[in-house]
Formats: sequence, structure tokens, C-alpha cells
Amino acid sequence: MTHGTRGGRTALMLATAGVVLIVLVALLAPVLAPYPADATGATETSRILRPPSAAHWFGTDELGRDVFSRVLYGARIGPVVAVVVVSVSLLAGTAIGLVAGYFGGWIDEALMRLTDVFLAVPALLLALALATVLTPGPVGLTVALTVTWWPWYARLVRGETASVAGRPYIEACRALGLGHRRTLLRHVLPNASTPLLVQASTDVGGVLLVTSGLSFLGLGPQPPAPDWGLMVEQSQNHFTTSWWIGTFPGLAIMLVAAVFFLLGDALHDRLDPRHAPRPALGTAITPASRFPWGRTRPAPIARRRPEKRP
Repeated sequence: MTHGTRGGRTALMLATAGVVLIVLVALLAPVLAPYPADATGATETSRILRPPSAAHWFGTDELGRDVFSRVLYGARIGPVVAVVVVSVSLLAGTAIGLVAGYFGGWIDEALMRLTDVFLAVPALLLALALATVLTPGPVGLTVALTVTWWPWYARLVRGETASVAGRPYIEACRALGLGHRRTLLRHVLPNASTPLLVQASTDVGGVLLVTSGLSFLGLGPQPPAPDWGLMVEQSQNHFTTSWWIGTFPGLAIMLVAAVFFLLGDALHDRLDPRHAPRPALGTAITPASRFPWGRTRPAPIARRRPEKRP
């Protein structure tokens, strides 16, 4: 096993552990937060703008709310919106890309021209315009980002599908009378699963950054929601004197985005056949040994024993 392979596995383990930690924080926020009421809009004028201490690890904001509790509850908003946006965009883009690349012809032209219309407008500008028109909140933010994100998956899947649609085994499926649905799901889609998985993992971090940016502009969740982008926006008037109000939510955004970026890079290194470890001498190359995710180990070459002479 090469040093690069060990490093790739370590990165994948660290990224997976980070994702699990984010999920646990979001699920256990009511248990972990020392002041759960501060995440729902409660105020405490007796502890306004207190610096980080043993009682308040991340300090308090301008309304006396515990910043640490609000950061923990924020894991239930920004990352959840990012995952929903990527999931819906992935499903919609995959369906459109499969149909366009498999059938080709006028269907391909119509679907790809529709995709080009959305890609012609900068994604951030389109999301900003849609979020302005829609009702501010997590739902409106999710819809605005989903409309701008699905074309990238459609393009990716269409290219992968078109590259295998004319291969002999696909022609054999058609000759055997297999339905289009079965052919697409069992023989075409698996070829696009690896780049899709890598792209989706990376996009969660990117969508989180865009979500936080739109929330900073007031187009996301509204006060008193403990959204990280909104918390950074509310700290502008106190940043020079109370740096902790916006610093810790900003660090949460950066760390969560970095975890998903690392996960995407680790999956790319792990699933790319070019990074697969070479089999040792004396082993036979089997289909499973050509890919790092194969479950079967390379079969050893059977050596013929010399016959004993009488």
C-alpha cells in the first residue's frame, strides 16, 4: 500500500468523522446547549455583551443570549438547507441528464437548451434575485438555491450517459428487450455514480457558504432564528468591541464547509481508479482488484507443484 493511499484513507476517515459530529451536534443541540431558551428568542438584559467565560464559552450577544447555545442550534439550519438543496438538485439533475444523454435527438436538444438558459445567468445572481422575490426564510432560500443548482448535475450526468449510451453492452440490453427504465437504472446510472457522489459532497460546503451569504443579506431565516449567517450580520455593530459575537458563527461556517470539501476530495481520491493501489507480485488481476472499492481481494496465482518422479 502506498503512502498516498494511506493518506487518502486517513482523510476519508477524518471527513466522515466530521460529518458524523455535525449530525450529532444538530440532533443533540437541545441536550448540549447550556441555555436552550436563548436559541428561540429569549433575552436576558443582565448579561449583555459578556466576553467568553466559564459560564458562557462563546460569550453573549447584544440581547444577552448565549452565543454557544445559538451556534449549536445553528447546525439545524444552515447545514440542513445545504443538504436539502444538494439532494433535490441531484435528483432533478440526474433525471434530466439521464433522459437527455440516453435518448439523444430532439429530447437531448430541448433539455440541454433549457439547462443552458439557467447556466447563462450567474448562479449567485439568479439565487439572489429569486430569494428577493420569495418569502425570506429557510423554505424560500432552499427553493432559490435548488433552481440554480440542478443544471450542473444535469450537465454532468448527461455527459456520462452519452459516453456509454452507444457501447456494446447497452446495445445488448436493448436487443434483449430490457426496458429503458431498467437499462438506465442498472446499467447507465452506475457509471455516473462516482462523479456524482464526489460533486454532491463538495457542493454541500459550497451551498452552505452561499446560504450563509444570503442570510447575511437578510434573505434567509429571520430573527430570532439562530442562523450562522444571520448571527454574523447582527454582529457588525459590535465587532470592534465584542468580537466573539460574529467570530464563532463564522468559524462554524468555515469548519463545516471545510469538512464537506475534505470529504469530496477524499472520495475523489478513494474512488478514482487511477489512484488504486497496484497489486503485489504473484497476484492475478481480477475485475474486482482493478477498483479500490472492490470487495474481492486479488486472487493468488496457483503455482503448479513439480511432479515427483518414481
